[in-house]
Amino acid sequence: WGQVFILDALSRYKAADAREAENIVERVTPRLQHANCAVVLSAVKMILQQMELITSTDVVRNLCKKMAPPLVTLLSAEPEIQYVALRNINLIVQRRPTILAHEIKVFFCKYNDPIYVKMEKLEIMIKLASDRNIDQVLLEFKEYATEVDVDFVRKAVRAIGRCAIKLERAAERCISVLLELIKIKVNYVVQEAIIVIKDIFRRYPNTYESIIATLCESLDTLDEPEAKASMIWIIGEYAERIDNADELLESFLESFPEEPAQVQLQLLTATVKLFLKKPTEGPQQMIQVVLNNATVETDNPDLRDRAYIYWRLLSTDPEAAKDVVLAEKPVISDDSNQLDPSLLDELLANIATLSSVYHKPPEAFVTRVKTTASRTDDEDYPNGSEQGYSDAPTHVADEGASPQTSSSNAPYAATRQPAPPPAAPVSPPVPDLLGDLIGLDNSAAIVPADQAAASPV
Repeated sequence: WGQVFILDALSRYKAADAREAENIVERVTPRLQHANCAVVLSAVKMILQQMELITSTDVVRNLCKKMAPPLVTLLSAEPEIQYVALRNINLIVQRRPTILAHEIKVFFCKYNDPIYVKMEKLEIMIKLASDRNIDQVLLEFKEYATEVDVDFVRKAVRAIGRCAIKLERAAERCISVLLELIKIKVNYVVQEAIIVIKDIFRRYPNTYESIIATLCESLDTLDEPEAKASMIWIIGEYAERIDNADELLESFLESFPEEPAQVQLQLLTATVKLFLKKPTEGPQQMIQVVLNNATVETDNPDLRDRAYIYWRLLSTDPEAAKDVVLAEKPVISDDSNQLDPSLLDELLANIATLSSVYHKPPEAFVTRVKTTASRTDDEDYPNGSEQGYSDAPTHVADEGASPQTSSSNAPYAATRQPAPPPAAPVSPPVPDLLGDLIGLDNSAAIVPADQAAASPV
């Protein structure tokens, strides 16, 4: 632990220049081979902090190579230590992904890994995925999507979609894997695949519409609100390219009052899109039914307000409604699990602490208690006075008692003088704690207990 304290102190030290930072790192590098995990993580933290001052790219590259083996070794420990290491590695690869760019295989999940370890490994694999290793990663994700743990399967399917959003060149391969999973006909896998494909459509508009027909074959299996909302969004967004878009939306309208608010809002918008793209008799009747349900037969203020806005736009200026409803959407990116740069800096400065495990700054979970000056038992009973008697000032309540009473261990002080009558209430003075400490007479002689007991009454 002494090494940990020294390394933590060095991580907070600001080197004068790059040369000094290199010298410090050179002397700390051997600690990366230490057997204790805390020492290794503290050494990594110190090196990362000092690397910010090093200007030589060759030195930085060599340090990244040296930090990879110790971090990989941590993943051979017990699951609990693995989890702590993975949470810290998650932060490290966000700042310097090159450290473990060639070590992605060590994050492949094992059959006996606990679920919390598997989830963290998935996150790191997504961050380390690149055009060079995406084929290996997709094979792993596809295998994970066929396991028995439902939560892990959902996470794996979403990971495939996030890789497609992150890597444009690999998007087509990711969609192929998703379509293969849809063909398995496992309900929750199909629904998760539709959810992530909706995000892929947002990321690459007008690119992969050919798979919509395959998605529409799974309409009857959808029972989760998010999956329904995603499918409705796809139908409304590409209504002009789906021949029976009105029939598909009408199948959802039958249960409109019972649907969750998320589905109702998406169904309202999709119906308006269909009407604006295909202003025929069928969509016109549908829009009347939807607007009536959303304004008259609902208690949801968000749904009702949106329906009134659409109604007013459609009745006054349909062209303005097109500009609003059919406006071009901003392209999305996979930054849902990226930390704010300032927060990441703070967490990297707290590697190997609870802060790096929670991914929260210390002030978010540590309550700082203000300590107040108060007398302790040690102050009331100085060293050498086993019976608790001292000539030094003690509690105010003992001022009226005789020395014999003070040194006695009797439960009741019969010789104690009666309490004086209560004085008129006055406002308490502001305590001068510093003055009390300075004026405290610590030189008073301590009377031994036997002499106090033998003194005349």
